[in-house]
Amino acid sequence: MLLILIVVVFGILGFVVSSKLKSKFKKYSQTALQSNLSGKEIAELMLADHGIHNVSVNCVDGQLTDHYNPQNRTVNLSPDVYYGRNAAATAVAAHECGHAVQHAQAYAWLNLRSAMVPMQNASGKILNIVLIASLFGGFLIGLPYEFIGVIVVGAYGIMTLFTFVTLPVEFDASKRALAWVQERNIVTSAEYSMSKDALKWAAMTYVVAALASLATLAYYASVFFGGRD
Repeated sequence: MLLILIVVVFGILGFVVSSKLKSKFKKYSQTALQSNLSGKEIAELMLADHGIHNVSVNCVDGQLTDHYNPQNRTVNLSPDVYYGRNAAATAVAAHECGHAVQHAQAYAWLNLRSAMVPMQNASGKILNIVLIASLFGGFLIGLPYEFIGVIVVGAYGIMTLFTFVTLPVEFDASKRALAWVQERNIVTSAEYSMSKDALKWAAMTYVVAALASLATLAYYASVFFGGRD
């Protein structure tokens, strides 16, 4: 019941934050940017200002699917951001370029996060295997309960650590983005406030995910190592 409560509480919280984020982006997308720059143009300008010439800016399908890919060095913007000429598009485009700047400057938290990606993916696969095994007649492989606990808590611990390492990466990218758009006079003071507010709610989605993961980790730790009759 406790696990169900955790899932429900953070599911509701995540839905509220996600809805608020979408509402903010919709609102701030309705006001035209005074500089009339598109998200694509802003991204290219920010990259150039930081001496980054080996990163391309692409348009990808979807809504709020924007991301920076360090493997192929691409800033990928959704159509609303790529073509948008508003505070919301400015915020997202500059934020994703903030990640490119982190990469170019070997930002420590980004390097750590990238190094953890294989471990995080492996942990997810391990947990799926354990879940499938438990659904089909218990742990059929006959391993001791305590050993299963070590596997589950260890794997979930890595995934939780990954969510918390992600936080400084995201907050720093937003900080870089906001500083640049302000210093470069890309936005007016009112547009700056809109961009800052939009990025704040985007960051909150990562905060909720990290807290949900931590709560779930604590639950599994108590189940396996909290003492049994």
